[in-house]
Amino acid sequence: MVAMVSYPHDGQEDGRVVLKICARAFLYAAAGATLVTRLDSRMSYGKVAPGAREAMLGLERYVDSSGLEPSLLNLIKTRASQINRCAWCLDMHTKDARTEGESEQRLYSLSAWRETPFYTPRERAALAWTEAVTLVAEGGVPDDVYEAALEHFAEKELVDLTMAVVAINGWNRLNVAFRTVPGDYKPRRRPV
Repeated sequence: MVAMVSYPHDGQEDGRVVLKICARAFLYAAAGATLVTRLDSRMSYGKVAPGAREAMLGLERYVDSSGLEPSLLNLIKTRASQINRCAWCLDMHTKDARTEGESEQRLYSLSAWRETPFYTPRERAALAWTEAVTLVAEGGVPDDVYEAALEHFAEKELVDLTMAVVAINGWNRLNVAFRTVPGDYKPRRRPV
């Protein structure tokens, strides 16, 4: 048995409708059905507000020209996107990372980076910084995370790293809020 679960869109979301959909999905799953979830995009925010999208792209251009390693940027963008559950950004940044030579092993292990030997001390400091800044409402950015970051990043690099985290968190929030549907992104090559 296959059950299609559809989320409301275009302003039709109502607590009772969502509850009914969730209850129906639970019943189908309990009956052994394979659930197929269809997510409809709420809107194309870039078309609705091109100036807002251009502002975000300006921040992205700054980050890309900061001098931080592209492989490091891909890791932090992917890690923040995991935390924020942004499917669009995960699709994009894992594709970019693989295109640029990142190993499958490191991508698959990223959510458990503390328990693996696959990341350099600089990458570990950046990942800890990314998590702390992304989850800032859960306790700020601890002093030990800041001090570890300063061991591996000059002050300007740390500001640039923070701007990269700010940028990906912004993109995550846009894509999650407007339910940008993943899957059609084509990886890009950075200029060498």
